[in-house]
Amino acid sequence: MAEPLSSRRLTLEPLRVDHAGEMAPLLDDVALHTFIGGEPATLEGLRDRYTRQVIGRSPDGSQRWLNWVIRRRDTGQAVGTTQATVSEEDGVLTADVAWVVASSQQRQGFAREAAVVMVQWLRSHGVDAVVAHVHPRHQASMAVAAAVGLRPTDVVADGEIRWQG
Repeated sequence: MAEPLSSRRLTLEPLRVDHAGEMAPLLDDVALHTFIGGEPATLEGLRDRYTRQVIGRSPDGSQRWLNWVIRRRDTGQAVGTTQATVSEEDGVLTADVAWVVASSQQRQGFAREAAVVMVQWLRSHGVDAVVAHVHPRHQASMAVAAAVGLRPTDVVADGEIRWQG
């Protein structure tokens, strides 16, 4: 189960369904989908997604879902989300991680800081390997992946490069 986490400037709150109301306006930005594809979710769609995610595991039980809302400590404002999907691959506990920061809050190092805290927590809870999938033109996400110790591989899936470490 996701636990509350914190860093110098941020807190990471375990996701709750009621976060949807606060997050919907932040994530209702077509620019956020430039590299990840899709479209912004409606408030109802986000509530439905969060309802599934807060269960904390896939329907077949093969994956653990850990999701957090990233919040600034100085203002209390939510700025994005971070997540880890944890599964066992070839006897290795692996976390596939991702992050999203609202356009208005980007270029301040929030994604990097949140990802570092999350990955440290994952490793302290038995995760052996961490991976992320990053669009080859998304320089900011490449920098975040590198900051948490990941390196690009030759594996490309759905147009994204697999980073691992």
